[in-house]
Amino acid sequence: MRARFGPVRVAHRLFMKAACLMSRWRLTASTDDIRAPLLAGSMLPAQFAIATLVAVDGSAPRDVGAQMLITETEHWGFLSGGCIEDDVARHGREVMAAGAPRLLRYGEGSPWIDIKLACGSGISVLVERVAGDEAVVAELLDSWRARRPVLWSSDGTNRRADPSDEAQADHWDGARYTRLFAPPLRLVLVGEDGAALSAASLALAMGWDVALIAPGGPAAPPLPGIAYHTGSPESGLAAIGIDHWTAVAVLSHDREDDERGLAAALRSDAFYVGAIGARARLEARVSRLRGHGLNEADIARLHAPIGLYGFGKAPREVALSLVAEVAQAFHARVAAARSPGVSMSSSAPVSAVSR
Repeated sequence: MRARFGPVRVAHRLFMKAACLMSRWRLTASTDDIRAPLLAGSMLPAQFAIATLVAVDGSAPRDVGAQMLITETEHWGFLSGGCIEDDVARHGREVMAAGAPRLLRYGEGSPWIDIKLACGSGISVLVERVAGDEAVVAELLDSWRARRPVLWSSDGTNRRADPSDEAQADHWDGARYTRLFAPPLRLVLVGEDGAALSAASLALAMGWDVALIAPGGPAAPPLPGIAYHTGSPESGLAAIGIDHWTAVAVLSHDREDDERGLAAALRSDAFYVGAIGARARLEARVSRLRGHGLNEADIARLHAPIGLYGFGKAPREVALSLVAEVAQAFHARVAAARSPGVSMSSSAPVSAVSR
């Protein structure tokens, strides 16, 4: 019992309690892809740390594969309910200084038996130092720019970044983890009314790539940080290039070229295609789509009326229901390639856990 309350463990306990009571708002906690902050800076840091949730025993706020990015002065992302992140960041900076990776255990099975996670589970976190000039880092960031999936794997010291067909799942074998990095979700909006602009703003706040097609619209885009096209929906979609990680939402009303753009979207690789409009006019729209040569399988992909059921018709409510439906569809697509995780207790000895 005396060892439990030794000076090191008491200090750790006080640090963790202080972290849970901190009143500072950490706006970077919502970052869910470590590539985003790495690309946002003017240059890569010389070194940084990555903390990866590699195992969960029981229920937990995050799935296996969740990550934090840690630099000398900041950290992004979150792994649990907000109480461990500052401690993980502290370990990350110590790993950056010392070089050797650490495998941390919090909650059930942790050596810090006086620290409990609110969810009652146990989680394991691998913290590793990464040099900014490593070739695998360049490959990881290039995968974001080129919109291709990549499978990142590491044992804390040796890393790989390999092309992926998304069939591989996140995995931890007690010594090495793999994590699938999919291209960022891209939302293409067709329209220029309040719902389209609200959806663009909300999607940007979600960290998505956003493109707006406003045929005949003003020369300047309405929001910074979006791709913008003023040609027809069909030409705009062709210029953007629609892939498996793109959603297309037609929010314009009664344009003659709406159906041509919608038909092009339904023939594309987009994982989601939706169109605004009254349910009473849906059959007429479907008939026009058949006239553009779409088959029944293509038409069955159409989400119409757009958005999740039960929301109001105000522009912001339409935008919220749309963004929620797109996020749901994207999560279902990506989650199919992910593993439910491997219990640390069944894959690694307790002696492997950093103390």
